[in-house]
Amino acid sequence: MNRKVLVLNQDFSPISVCTVQRAFLLNYLKKTELVASANGYKLRSVTKSFPMPAVIRLTKYVNVPYKGVALTRQNVFKRDNFTCQYCGANKDLTLDHVVPRSKGGKSAWNNLVTACKRCNTRKGDNSPEAVGISLKASPFRPTYIMFLRDFSGFHCDEWMPFLNRR
Repeated sequence: MNRKVLVLNQDFSPISVCTVQRAFLLNYLKKTELVASANGYKLRSVTKSFPMPAVIRLTKYVNVPYKGVALTRQNVFKRDNFTCQYCGANKDLTLDHVVPRSKGGKSAWNNLVTACKRCNTRKGDNSPEAVGISLKASPFRPTYIMFLRDFSGFHCDEWMPFLNRR
């Protein structure tokens, strides 16, 4: 039971993802309501059967001041699909600053890419153009909805109506 559940705010905007166990507990305590169940899956106790949640909605609105994707090593790897943005390899991955830090490059979404150790060493303290290599895709800052939909590592058909709204 390693499925995930999409958690919606009271206004049906996505705010997080949680485990089935946590979603069931929140639902049982009447803090959420079931919006969509996982097709055909049930949670069973000794005497009862409950639909397995896929999407739940909070009963009270929660003000979430900042819904952004944290800039972490793992999130950059997820954004780049765990492949080197120079050669396409998927082994021995590291982070690379497109504009090197020694030349004023910042640690930001639009300057960090996934690179294999070989390409990172080859590029060194230069720009990709100076070494004769190019990026397969330009780095970008993913939105929170995009990250949940495309990079969370779990895809559920029941989530799509709520993640495709924005």
